[in-house]
Amino acid sequence: MLLRRSWKRSNKQQSLRLSELHRKSQLWRGIVSIALIEGRSLIPMDPNGLSDPYVKFRLGHQKYRSKTVPKTLSPQWREQFDLHLFEETGGILEITVWDRDTGRRDDFIGRCQLDLSILSKEHTHHLDLPLEEARGFVVLLVTLTASAHVSIADLSVTPLDDPQERREILTRYGALKSFSNFRDVGIVQVKVMRAEGLMAADVTGKSDPFCVLELNNDRLQTHTVYKNLNPEWNKVFTFNVKDIHSVMEVTVFDEDRDRSADFLGKISIPLLYIRNGEQKSYVLKNKELTAPSKGVIHLEIDVIYNTVKAAMKTIVPAEQKYIEEEPKVSKQLLQQNFNRVKRCIMVLISYGTYINSCFEWESAQRSIISFVMFVLVVWNFELYMLPLALLLLLVWNYVFSCSRDTTDTKIAFGPAACKIKTMEAMFDWEDEEEDKEDKESEHKGFMNKLYAIQDVFFSVQNALDEVASNGERIKNTVNWTVPFLSWLAIAALLSAVVLLYLVPLRYLVLIWGVNKFTKKLRDPYMIDNNELLDFLSRVPSDVQVMHYRELRVDPGQSPSKRRRPIQS
Repeated sequence: MLLRRSWKRSNKQQSLRLSELHRKSQLWRGIVSIALIEGRSLIPMDPNGLSDPYVKFRLGHQKYRSKTVPKTLSPQWREQFDLHLFEETGGILEITVWDRDTGRRDDFIGRCQLDLSILSKEHTHHLDLPLEEARGFVVLLVTLTASAHVSIADLSVTPLDDPQERREILTRYGALKSFSNFRDVGIVQVKVMRAEGLMAADVTGKSDPFCVLELNNDRLQTHTVYKNLNPEWNKVFTFNVKDIHSVMEVTVFDEDRDRSADFLGKISIPLLYIRNGEQKSYVLKNKELTAPSKGVIHLEIDVIYNTVKAAMKTIVPAEQKYIEEEPKVSKQLLQQNFNRVKRCIMVLISYGTYINSCFEWESAQRSIISFVMFVLVVWNFELYMLPLALLLLLVWNYVFSCSRDTTDTKIAFGPAACKIKTMEAMFDWEDEEEDKEDKESEHKGFMNKLYAIQDVFFSVQNALDEVASNGERIKNTVNWTVPFLSWLAIAALLSAVVLLYLVPLRYLVLIWGVNKFTKKLRDPYMIDNNELLDFLSRVPSDVQVMHYRELRVDPGQSPSKRRRPIQS
């Protein structure tokens, strides 16, 4: 008996040591901010004497791939991304340059390495790195900064539950700190308490679940609870918020020692839709976030951020994933994107038909009112009236959305929520997977043509998605789908109205032109961006709205909720 007790005690201590070691291995001590500027004098790899270069970065297990710049030996990438430092000494950053080839393996151009331990922290380093085994250079801007508020703790050591620490955090992100350290927008604290009714992934009818939390490229995970469909993790995770428009992804996996972990369920929660201190039960969804999976997860999330910093971050490029998923050929996705573009075009056609009906005098009253408005607007037109009209449209939609019947079933995304049935009718989701062809012995020339057709297919599919998404984002801005962004649009339009009313147009055009011409001289390595497109990229499209929609918890699905009487 004494031997058994001592064995249990030592086994428990060993598991605690392993859990603590696993916890420490996840936490990063610093951030490497990398701006990939350009390449110079690269080797031509194509028959035309040019290349289609892109760059791969690797730091430990972290990987990043840049965009491809076609037909050049001096590519201008102008991309910015962050990697995590898990060692205080730094690490070796591996950089490889490749030439993109359609239908064949990409050609290797050259490589170089950067020892981060020799770089001083809190300072931006301009580096021209020569490629080994080849000629050419890669130009980088590298900055090492310390990270704060990244932690994993038990529920008994919750940072925001300590009044003194909470006051310090509120002061750190208060109004007085609005113009210091623009990269530090806020923090988010997630309490992962438990899950219930998970899918059985093992032959024994049980699972070994663990939970993974992702915020952009930041990733932390819980320990594994073995042989359990109702695991209790009781962990608290704290992340830095660099963009308040980020989406927290919570995924539950089943640990499998022999192969990769099995997927059990997933949810996506935009930070702006979180209500602080509210314990919520989220129904898990499938990988595509289009249908419910089995199980419920219980979370409590708090977000503290600086509004001014969050607003300024809205008009800069959003953070990209280290490794983007490879695009897939999908007839269903192409048809869906085509239907989305068709809906946007039909809306424009309906407005055009309505305007044309005023000229055709289909309704005498409507035509007379339109004619009088046309004469008054044209006679008194000033340039500031354009943003003023958009401002009035936003205000009108806000008043209209506030007056809607709140008894209707809506998507909980702010005052301009849409009915779920209406949104679901917009997309014809199918869970059937596409059939895959297994023909492998094809002629090389035929395969090259097939890859070329596939590239065209991807281009058309992505172009349709981009056009439809931008149209839907404009609509969702006006419809107050995300109130923070709609208020920001009102502030921008109000500023435009005041400027156009008080400042002559030629002065504004002159200021814009001088800034545009001198930007390259003032900062040769500036990463240029389009503020309007960056703003729209933060507004969710209709597809993303469907992904973020919370599913209702079935009272019979949760064991703990079966015992509670249903309150009317």
